[in-house]
Amino acid sequence: MQLLTVNLGTPRYSAHSSAPDGLTGIDKRPAAGPVRVTDPGPKGTGGSGLAGDAVCDLRHHGGSDQAVYAYAREELDAWEEKLGKPLPNGIFGENLTTRGVVVSEALVGERWRIGPDLVLEVTDGRIPCRTFAGHLTEEHWVKRFSEEAATGAYLRVVTPGSVRAGDPVEIVHRPDHTVTAALAFRAFTDRSLLPSLLPAGEALHAEALAAAREYVAEQELRGAVG
Repeated sequence: MQLLTVNLGTPRYSAHSSAPDGLTGIDKRPAAGPVRVTDPGPKGTGGSGLAGDAVCDLRHHGGSDQAVYAYAREELDAWEEKLGKPLPNGIFGENLTTRGVVVSEALVGERWRIGPDLVLEVTDGRIPCRTFAGHLTEEHWVKRFSEEAATGAYLRVVTPGSVRAGDPVEIVHRPDHTVTAALAFRAFTDRSLLPSLLPAGEALHAEALAAAREYVAEQELRGAVG
């Protein structure tokens, strides 16, 4: 398992951006040298975990639980065939493009060591937005990406470190449940799946965990009233 590229974005204007100033950092390109990765801080104040990477809409992106976004080269290759066009590393806005890692089916709470020091923990799957669709110039992209559920994975920083293209990726912890990044995403579109996320506990993205707990409480209340 290997890190193919570390991808960074610079602010660019897009008519599809949800940021107030119309800027987005989704157009990420491979970095030449090592990149420092640290916890960026809470959502709304912290952006990307990667030094030099732009996150322009802090309302919906960035923060500790979305510090890093990873996508598998194998899944990009599959999309290339379906879309009939080349998809270079970073095109999906991913910070890390991997090979040999089944990213979308990674377990929430699974931990990866990349390079000598960096340790990351899977928190959630990626939710597509209109900025993503506009960046790819694909009609009905949000619907198509959602149906495929090849979401990639968001990760938080457990131990900071520097990484570069070619670094090995090692899974150093795999939790004892079946909650994957893809399942966490599916629960976003199908609320009936939310209770199935609870075994992941505090490893789950804080917003997803809160939604799951709220849904269960609502169902228990309806049962009690009924």
